[in-house]
Amino acid sequence: MAASGFVDLESAAPTESRMIDGKKVPSQTRMIVILGLLVALGPLTIDMYLPALPRIAQDYAVSSSVVQLTLTGTLAGLAIGQLVIGPLSDSLGRRRPLMAGIVLHMLASLLCLFAPSILVLGIARGLQGVGAAAAMVVAIAIVGDLFSDSTAATVMSRLMLVLGVAPVVAPSLGAAVLLRFSWHWVFAVLVVLAGLLLLLAALALPETLQVSHRRPLRVRGILGTYGELLRDRRFVILVLVAALGMSGLFAYIAAASFVLQGRHGLGQQAFALVFGAGAVALIGATQFNVVLLRRFTPQTITVWALAASAVSGVVFVGLAAADVGGIYAFVFPVWAILAAMGFVIPNAPAVALSRHPDAAGTAAAMLGAGQFGLGAAVAPLVGVLGNDELALAAVMTAGSVIALLALLAVGVSASEGDADVPARAVSDAA
Repeated sequence: MAASGFVDLESAAPTESRMIDGKKVPSQTRMIVILGLLVALGPLTIDMYLPALPRIAQDYAVSSSVVQLTLTGTLAGLAIGQLVIGPLSDSLGRRRPLMAGIVLHMLASLLCLFAPSILVLGIARGLQGVGAAAAMVVAIAIVGDLFSDSTAATVMSRLMLVLGVAPVVAPSLGAAVLLRFSWHWVFAVLVVLAGLLLLLAALALPETLQVSHRRPLRVRGILGTYGELLRDRRFVILVLVAALGMSGLFAYIAAASFVLQGRHGLGQQAFALVFGAGAVALIGATQFNVVLLRRFTPQTITVWALAASAVSGVVFVGLAAADVGGIYAFVFPVWAILAAMGFVIPNAPAVALSRHPDAAGTAAAMLGAGQFGLGAAVAPLVGVLGNDELALAAVMTAGSVIALLALLAVGVSASEGDADVPARAVSDAA
């Protein structure tokens, strides 16, 4: 056990027993696989029904912007759920809130399956988001329990490899269901997948939060912890950067089916392939990030990635405004921005978590709430702006530019070494 309270799995000798409260912790590789599968529940919930959005709008006789509100409901559930589940996991441990959340996800998926109206579907999707939030916030909190600084950024990058399979597989799986069944059965598949994850968590995931590190479950204490985090300006900026990085991805998720299927005439399978290619760009960047971390700090990588994303975004806006290049003028700039986000998404949260290791659950909750809360706002914004290339280009570019300016405004520049600053404990509130 490191002096900071982290269990350093990476540096432990192969024969050394890795224990938390008398229980053995699995190897780093096994933990990455388990946590990656848990985190994947969120993207599976979001992405699997994307090919069905036009059909859902048709069945309920609503507009595309209205059906996009079901996506907003999911993202809002993910944001709100993390704010609640994060502090609970700091008090009760990681396993119990995780399993309760997955059960809620399964029940909400059943409600989606039999939803009689778009309103009921939207409510059920929000509950799905709350359930998926448990899996996501607990997985990220466990990274904070076990790793720090550049090691945490490396683990987050490896998680993205496992996580990245979900956006590739999910639309294809949803499209395969739609070939033979109605869109309702997409949610039947989600019930089964969540059930398998519940079994995995019960059998293979140990408790990683030591009893001595747990916080009292008191409202004052929870609010005090959130207040302490909010007073850390650099932490807040890193949360904002992580949220803006994800906002570009959610904008793409919200608009992709309407642009690629509606404007460019792609079928469901072709859409799934093109959508998956964007995920491959994101995944490839996260894995190259591990190589870059051997030479550069996470801050340096984040700054240059945001700069590259901003430049790609300006090109994207120009092509969209001029209406030239067809589908290629859409996919290539989007893939470039997604690749840049593949460097931002692992690094910003890793540095943020390392600043507050004694409140990893609450810190992870703020990160997740920021990411999915902003995503919930961005999804309908793209619809209001027109659900076309220019709307998506404007939103993705604005996110990159604002994130870059926010980092530079507080002096978190390419030369700064916040990762080397010892993580500060969040004081307990009475």
